[in-house]
Amino acid sequence: QVQLVESGGGLVQPGGSLRLSCAASGLPLDYYTINWFRQAPGKEREGVSCISSTDGNTYYADSVKGRFTISRDNAKNTVYLQMNSLKPEDTAVYYCATALRRVASAACFYYGMQYWGKGTLVTVSS
Repeated sequence: QVQLVESGGGLVQPGGSLRLSCAASGLPLDYYTINWFRQAPGKEREGVSCISSTDGNTYYADSVKGRFTISRDNAKNTVYLQMNSLKPEDTAVYYCATALRRVASAACFYYGMQYWGKGTLVTVSS
């Protein structure tokens, strides 16, 4: 049974940092491209970042480029999203997901996701 579990969310002040984790069971995260999404209250879900399983490259939405870093620990079967210089507009529920495809980072949001985690809430507020 495939399961993705996010953790690491919480309340942080503007300018602070958080590291989100996406731990997988029943699925080798290093074999598939893994995506992070977020959904803020009253807004549509937004693709944030991905890490490719084919070329190892990464993709970031313009809104987080230069502040967020995605990485993978194959030994722990976990993907991370390091979030620095957080802003109130980063407040959202963050989800990891996979389309169960091996695609380059440039195409990581082209396909529908097959598995989703339940999300972790990030609140950026003073």
